[in-house]
Amino acid sequence: MNATVQRIGALAACFVAGIISVCWHMETRAAGSRDPKAMANRLEQPETKIASSWDQKAAAAYLDQRAAWWMEWPKAARDHETFCLSCHTAVPYALSRPALRKALAETAPSANERRLLDNVTKRVRLWKEVAPFYSDADRGVYKTVESRGTESVLNALILAINDAQSGQLSNDTRTALDNMWAEQQTTGNRKGAWLWLRFANEPWEADDSDYYGATLAGIAAGTLPGNYRARPEIQNSLKMLREYLNRKSKGRSSLNCWVSSRPTAAGACRHCQGPGNEMMAPRRKRRATDTPPG
Repeated sequence: MNATVQRIGALAACFVAGIISVCWHMETRAAGSRDPKAMANRLEQPETKIASSWDQKAAAAYLDQRAAWWMEWPKAARDHETFCLSCHTAVPYALSRPALRKALAETAPSANERRLLDNVTKRVRLWKEVAPFYSDADRGVYKTVESRGTESVLNALILAINDAQSGQLSNDTRTALDNMWAEQQTTGNRKGAWLWLRFANEPWEADDSDYYGATLAGIAAGTLPGNYRARPEIQNSLKMLREYLNRKSKGRSSLNCWVSSRPTAAGACRHCQGPGNEMMAPRRKRRATDTPPG
């Protein structure tokens, strides 16, 4: 189980870092192209040396600081003294922060991780009472259902990652997963996926972010300890999810490889199938000889 958690953390950290890097470089190039003087100044600057190692303690401190800021931001506040789970801040934090625990000799979630988990747990327990993150009334048509679909996946993902650390599936995580499957689309072009928030915020909340959301759902279900994936009542949901990921995989190689590392979606990535793929093949070989999903 520890090895599985480490692989999840490593994949998640690489994925999050890649998104941040791409967005940062895009912004830098765009800014430079509009400002000739800034471009000239950059060309005159000496090449920056690349560090041979990185400060994991500083990385953890930065992640904790950003998470704390989001939790305290007035605009993130929601009903029942909870806060919004942002795809662009809270989710990358929940995916990457646990991966630093071993290096920092931490034996439990940090204070901000604990606060995030408590917030998610509270909203899961009050699922039928809490208001959606956004509603049609204040943000426009479809925002209520998009909010429910998005939050159901994020709640399940964050609690599943936490349960993977202990190897025990909690009742709250089980409830979050029930909520997630209940929000899964069963007809139409999005069959197998979830309605996802659209705020023109690539790649987290945009018109094509349904696939990103389905990827997170696959990671959530594939991360779980115990025999959860073998439950008869979720087999059709898993089948629809795999079919959706296969159907919509073109042009999404990074997300495909990520979710294909989990047994819930093995084979979803056409880019990770060839005999020359040395990164994914060993992992798949181990999956084939593992005990049945559970």
